[in-house]
Amino acid sequence: MLAVRDGDIDRLGELFERHHRRLYAFCAQLTRQPAAAEDIVQNVFHRILKYRHTYRDNGNFTAWMYHLARNCAADFFQKQSTAPVPVDPGDLHAHASSESPPDARAAQTDDLALLRAALDRLPVEHREIIVLSRLQNLGHREAARILDCSVGAAKVRAHRALKALRETYLALRQNPQPL
Repeated sequence: MLAVRDGDIDRLGELFERHHRRLYAFCAQLTRQPAAAEDIVQNVFHRILKYRHTYRDNGNFTAWMYHLARNCAADFFQKQSTAPVPVDPGDLHAHASSESPPDARAAQTDDLALLRAALDRLPVEHREIIVLSRLQNLGHREAARILDCSVGAAKVRAHRALKALRETYLALRQNPQPL
């Protein structure tokens, strides 16, 4: 990133190759819309290029990049209505085990659908900490940098988000609604 900041724009391609898959996964988890996630990733790299002069060497590039991604995702959500984002059932099958019997797979698929529905119903603040800490496997320290908060605050947010996810999941399980 330092080379890009200092004017070696050709090195941006290396950054893209190194980070775009994880960034896409993060954005796809947040938006549940593959096309929107691709657009957000493109906007992130556009912003990296545009704001490269603001990058300081005192931090973690990944945290800075995710910070830009959060801003781009926030812009996306502002443009969208507040209606729940539809879940593509085709995405749920990618997580099912092929070795389980069909009834177990069906139950697992239902659980995943409920879990995704519960995750989709959480506020964006809760969803992003869960995506960062559980789905992107980032530590609390890195999540704190991305979320621009202390490590303790990140841990509290993760705890509260998981508690809200559990409560929402259990409520959906007891009182199923059309997904």
